Amino acid sequence: MSLKSKSAQDIVITGVGIVSPVGIGLSALTDNLRAGATGISKSKFFPGFASPDAVTAEIGDFNEETAKKIYLKEVRRSIKLMCRDIQLGVASALMALEDSKLNLETIDHTRMGVEFGANLMLSEPAVLGGPAVAMSEITGDASFKGWGEAGYSKMEPLWLLRYLPNMPACHISIASDARGPSNSLTLDEASGNVVIGEAVRILQRGAADIMITGATGSYSHPVRALHLALVKTLLASSPAEPARRSRPFEKDRNGFVVGEGAGTLILETRAHAEARGATIYGRILSTGAATCVNPDGEPRYQDAVKGALKAALRSAEIEPTDIGHYNAHAAGLPEADAAEARAINEVFGSYRVPVTAPKSYVGNSSAGSGLVELMTSLAGVKAGFIPRTLNYETPDPACDVSIVTEPGVSPALKTFVSMNVTRKGQAAAVIIEVE
Repeated sequence: MSLKSKSAQDIVITGVGIVSPVGIGLSALTDNLRAGATGISKSKFFPGFASPDAVTAEIGDFNEETAKKIYLKEVRRSIKLMCRDIQLGVASALMALEDSKLNLETIDHTRMGVEFGANLMLSEPAVLGGPAVAMSEITGDASFKGWGEAGYSKMEPLWLLRYLPNMPACHISIASDARGPSNSLTLDEASGNVVIGEAVRILQRGAADIMITGATGSYSHPVRALHLALVKTLLASSPAEPARRSRPFEKDRNGFVVGEGAGTLILETRAHAEARGATIYGRILSTGAATCVNPDGEPRYQDAVKGALKAALRSAEIEPTDIGHYNAHAAGLPEADAAEARAINEVFGSYRVPVTAPKSYVGNSSAGSGLVELMTSLAGVKAGFIPRTLNYETPDPACDVSIVTEPGVSPALKTFVSMNVTRKGQAAAVIIEVE
């Protein structure tokens, strides 16, 4: 092993908040992963949206009532300013703060910051329907020529505040009185891993003692699902059972399942965490990122994943054989999965690193993916197992990697790397050592 010894300057995880289709809270997530329980089913919230048969990975236990009474009780007066994506993100951050046992009465709030990833958030059809009808009455169709005269006045008064991608960080900062560095990033699936990298660097340069670090996102949305259908990345309608639709790396994969989710980590320097007697879940060894596209804009997934992996390993000053398992992006897209598999083999060489693909449980939640998927590995390793990949029935020779499919596989090492990559060829990786 070439892992560095523990240092007072280590960046460590002291609080966890997770709102996912397979569990709200780390305990529920761990239990469902251990049981191999999927979060994919027919939608309860959007029964008519573009995903085939309205199949999605949504958080059925997170609704208007539970948000007000449980998950967002502390900020319930602000719920009217939050679309669902924002609600999920704020709920995960409040959960992480509670889990961290930070004393918000005594800390220096100028030394606590927020780094949060989010999607470009879109309005639901019901929000846009009235303005569209009003425009059509002026122009004869839904033309923007009628927007100023008739459409704009029909929009809900708080519309803009409900959908801005920087609003999760704003609400979290207000709720926690965090007055330190704050930033919001919108990099689709890569958002979560990139915000971790930014938060780590803020802590390392001494600009803060505590960073509330997370991401929230959703593809489980009527308009976003329609966009995905138009660019042909949604799964086809087979197999018939919703639970078997998400099939990362599997020979018969045919697209991804839309999902939603949010996760937050409380990050501190080890010295700060130990001084207050905090529980430490693990340490962030490094992050890495790369963007690779052809001149025509076509993503080069293999090069992007390889570049992010090599950058993370180089920054951590460790070897590929120091990684206990690889948490794959693996959305179920035929070429992208194969490209990621080639990158894994190129970087890890003869070492057959165990691979898990959490989208088989939680679908693809866009900006929420990085934190939600990272936490499946954190939860599993903490409990002594690598989460198995669901629905891997027929191996694909184009994806010749060591997929974990059996329950209860013990991790040989407590380190893992979590990878996410966007449709634009932006890849980001995080390496974590669980303690």
